[in-house]
Amino acid sequence: MRLVIQRVSEASVSIGGTLKSSIGEGMMILVGVCDEDTDEDIEYLCQKVVKLRIFDDSVGVMNLPVTEVPGSGILVVSQFTLMASTKKGNRPSYIHASRPEFAVPMYEKFVTKLQSLFGHEIQTGTFGADMQVSLINDGPVTIIMDSHQRERF
Repeated sequence: MRLVIQRVSEASVSIGGTLKSSIGEGMMILVGVCDEDTDEDIEYLCQKVVKLRIFDDSVGVMNLPVTEVPGSGILVVSQFTLMASTKKGNRPSYIHASRPEFAVPMYEKFVTKLQSLFGHEIQTGTFGADMQVSLINDGPVTIIMDSHQRERF
């Protein structure tokens, strides 16, 4: 499972010109699912996300997780293109992206687990929809995580 996490001052998803979800300050998370993903990958990434210290403390140092930022939100959007392979040629291959039969339940499990750890409702896009995503990246702060390329300490 691959994530692109952006610290935002605001973010929203519209579908067909209609606002689906929006948040103010918080995290915008794009999620890509591959066939090798497991519940362990979801657990690992959700634990990392809620503990990721990318928000400023009272002295302006990135030292706070999203759970300690009052009024913050999380917006999660599925994005199969995160699994693109650009190794050969100029047209990305999406062969590593899971088919909806597998990806949808994994995406939903990710959202459910993240919501339980965050303690507040998670805003989402709609899996497979043609979405227009808007955001103001704060910082900018952008973090990429891949559950299959874990850093070991």
